Amino acid sequence: MNKPQGVDLVERARALAPLIIAEADGIERTRRLTPSVTAALVENGLYRALLPKRFGGAEATLDAFMQMQEEIAKADASTAWCLGQCSVCAMTAAYLEPDAAHEIFNTAPGILAWGAIAHEVRAEPGGYRASARWDFASGSRQASWLGAHVRVVEADGSPRRKADGSPEIRTILFPMSQAVMYDVWDVIGLKGTGTDSYSVDNLFIPERFAALRDDPSACREGGPLYKLSTNMVFSMGFAATALGVARAMLDAATELARAKTPQGLKAMRDNNAVQGQIGRTEASLRAARAYLYATAHDVWSDLARGDPITEAHRIAIRIASTWTIHQAASVVDIAYHMSGATAVFAKNPFERRFRDMHAIAQQIQARDTQYEDAGKAILSGNLAAPPTAR
Repeated sequence: MNKPQGVDLVERARALAPLIIAEADGIERTRRLTPSVTAALVENGLYRALLPKRFGGAEATLDAFMQMQEEIAKADASTAWCLGQCSVCAMTAAYLEPDAAHEIFNTAPGILAWGAIAHEVRAEPGGYRASARWDFASGSRQASWLGAHVRVVEADGSPRRKADGSPEIRTILFPMSQAVMYDVWDVIGLKGTGTDSYSVDNLFIPERFAALRDDPSACREGGPLYKLSTNMVFSMGFAATALGVARAMLDAATELARAKTPQGLKAMRDNNAVQGQIGRTEASLRAARAYLYATAHDVWSDLARGDPITEAHRIAIRIASTWTIHQAASVVDIAYHMSGATAVFAKNPFERRFRDMHAIAQQIQARDTQYEDAGKAILSGNLAAPPTAR
């Protein structure tokens, strides 16, 4: 029997866990994925999880990508965050001319990273001219190419607009060697992601390296994966990453409770309060995971059947991913407090996961305003429409 598409990626991710755990201190200390971890991810094809098959990618199902993220996050959150970021960036190949996609993703190491939407490029004959600096480029220290999401300005200075009147946003792509990097990622959690800043000065970007990312009219792939926007896949991948961190944290707290006897108290395993806390927290984590994966399954089933992507799908993904990250953070907090003073020592597997989880919870995917966006869409009663770009 054939395995579901992408399941081998999950198995490879699980097999890499011992290496990643052994390298986690180095990742934390250097604020970069170590060369051995990066090489292992590349050699096992994990960065190519969401790359179209015609470029040698796995074109994995949504839930296989999420499981891959979850397994890596159990070993190290920073590694999972970089992998998730760069894997989703590879979906841009679906919007590029084939020769451009081959050049970016089939020249080793074939890793693309980018930062937040900001700034403008000026249109010129054959391409665009860029001079700007961008922030929050997770995984950029392993990348061979960088991207930036920019508004397009015509040669006369007027903004280029789409048919609906909104500004045209393009994702420009350029070799990392053409950018200046800035070491700014000095943070409390996800230290190893190297989420640094980068800039270019008077750089010409050929038209073939300026994608209309997430524009259905520009997509060259027909599979269900590419009906999803990159923002939707980011949401589900980062929520799965949060689940992996929470699972590792709760498992560590449970293992501690089996053996620890706090001074002046009875053994944790015999403490009714601890027993109840573990039971309730385990239920909360399993419920969050079930909800997230059920959402992924439902959306994927619709798209694989040939249904168009809708606002209902976008909202389902949005609220499931945001709520799951919040639930995972709650699980981590409970496990941390339950572990007592043991959890504050860097040598034990608690304080780093606590910091990493709270860095995840500060990201855009976990903002409370996501619920407002969902509520507004639900109240509009127009969930059968194409998804809005958010």
